[in-house]
Amino acid sequence: MTGVFVRRAAAAAAFLTACALVLPVGDSIDVVPQASQSTALERQAPFGMAAGSDHEFFLTHTRVIPIGRRAISVPILMYHYIRPAPSTRRDLLGFNLTVTPANFIAQMDWLASHGYHPVDFNDLRDYFARRAPLPSKPVVITFDDGYRDLYTTAYPILRTYGFKAVAYIVTSFVGQPRYVTAAQVVEMDRNGIEIASHTVDHADLARTSVYWATYELRASRAWLQQLVGHPVVDFAYPSGKFDAAVVSVLQATGYDTAVTEIGGTVHSRADRYTWTRERVGGGESMSDFIHNLGPVEPTIDITAVRTDVGAA
Repeated sequence: MTGVFVRRAAAAAAFLTACALVLPVGDSIDVVPQASQSTALERQAPFGMAAGSDHEFFLTHTRVIPIGRRAISVPILMYHYIRPAPSTRRDLLGFNLTVTPANFIAQMDWLASHGYHPVDFNDLRDYFARRAPLPSKPVVITFDDGYRDLYTTAYPILRTYGFKAVAYIVTSFVGQPRYVTAAQVVEMDRNGIEIASHTVDHADLARTSVYWATYELRASRAWLQQLVGHPVVDFAYPSGKFDAAVVSVLQATGYDTAVTEIGGTVHSRADRYTWTRERVGGGESMSDFIHNLGPVEPTIDITAVRTDVGAA
């Protein structure tokens, strides 16, 4: 048996050497998925136990988007209401902005069962700054305006799946009827929902003066930062309306990204103030939802070695 242990230990050492030789710089990393990304762990199997040791070797295979690509396909999904659908005759706009809880669960279930991994803009920042790869099939789930059902309906469903998301909050709406409260914003911020800005009062920035646009952007960001206690640097243009002047003000007031209502899934660091999104609308079929996710970004397999102390 000693010979078997020695051979296993030697094989483990040889594997570690091979990893160093085969994987390129920047790809030879120990990938430790977060709880919300546990499904990225594709295969894990015991590799052996070193002679005279209680440490067992495990090989871990994880598929990731490697660092270094200037543009990547990552769908940014846009939601508004998650609630029972209103009548199309009495409220067609509300219907178009509404995804029913049953449909939202079906969509989240499809993402989970097909290997998608929700990320937020901090993850995209880390990727484009070459600090960390992205998991396979990344997707950003966003909610505009801060309606109450974001907290009462969407948030519990997201937590069930361990999914991250981003909430664009209109600050003057917080605490008003039908909208989230300040305490709910803080709770979501602490539990996987990135809080981002959507102006003070949902202003059409493309039709305001530079002075007023500056106020809307600066005041909403400052209010949210004081509430959650950390920087808020991501933004969504109300109704998707913007122009070159608005982008300049956005940069000057300290924001790092902004999303539009233009369709598309390919993003780069260079166009981060006009990132596209895919609207998820009322009555949308599952086939349309799947189609709008766009092409899947190619990935590579990262193999890492982990050791655990064996059972006594």
